[in-house]
Amino acid sequence: MLIFLNKIFSIVKEYILLFVLLIISLIILSLNNKQEVKKIRGYAFGSFAVWANVVNTLFTSSNSELSALQIENAKLMLQVNRLREFALENAELKSLLNYKIESKYKLIPTSIVSKNISKTQGVYIVNSGLKDSVKKSMPVLNERGLVGIVTEVTDNYSVVQTLLSSSFKISATIIRGNVNGVASWNGDQLVVSNIPTTSDINKGDRVVTSTLSTILPPSIPIGLVVGKESNISGLLSEVVIKPFVDVRSIKNVFVLATVKSSQIDSLELNLLSK
Repeated sequence: MLIFLNKIFSIVKEYILLFVLLIISLIILSLNNKQEVKKIRGYAFGSFAVWANVVNTLFTSSNSELSALQIENAKLMLQVNRLREFALENAELKSLLNYKIESKYKLIPTSIVSKNISKTQGVYIVNSGLKDSVKKSMPVLNERGLVGIVTEVTDNYSVVQTLLSSSFKISATIIRGNVNGVASWNGDQLVVSNIPTTSDINKGDRVVTSTLSTILPPSIPIGLVVGKESNISGLLSEVVIKPFVDVRSIKNVFVLATVKSSQIDSLELNLLSK
């Protein structure tokens, strides 16, 4: 048996070395946000995704398609969160009966073929791309809430910048107090910074995407408030958020097929990545 394994290793060791070097190069590329590097990074991620997809196919069971139940759960999550927001805004539930909720969410099921999750970077490669109608700046989520956003797209694969990326910032609203801010990853936790200390915020408050964002649709669940820390001056606070989605452990996600404005998206993505 040992002799057989040695023979196998001698055959594939060059491929293993190539695979390791690809991972190292991708990590280095992901840390560089210069414009001239973006195209190279896109091709590199696409090439790596092909290899990762082959490896996943060989060593994991065939479970790439999400069930109809998961898709329905994701749609219900979006609908319920919108209803919850309208209920908070208007005490008279009669107004909800006259409100025609948008139920035709187009969700593109996709699987994660590679992850690069470090202290400051949280990036996926998913096996859906332009051929599947995926476009840059489309939100990525599962049935629990927001996962990230599509930042680069090739024909068959896409790069997803997740909540655990320090270069990804999200316009967010803490619903109960109607407090708006920008949520970002500080290397240890998801926080909403520079919130006035006097704001009405409690542990357990729900945080969703804001109507102020031109990239993401409003009311996609992000997480719950778990803490509030004041700065030295005592005038501003940093609100700590626990995401609904465990970005490190999930395997399947959906791309929400919606893009508000491609021109504004491009400007805001460049702004938030700085």
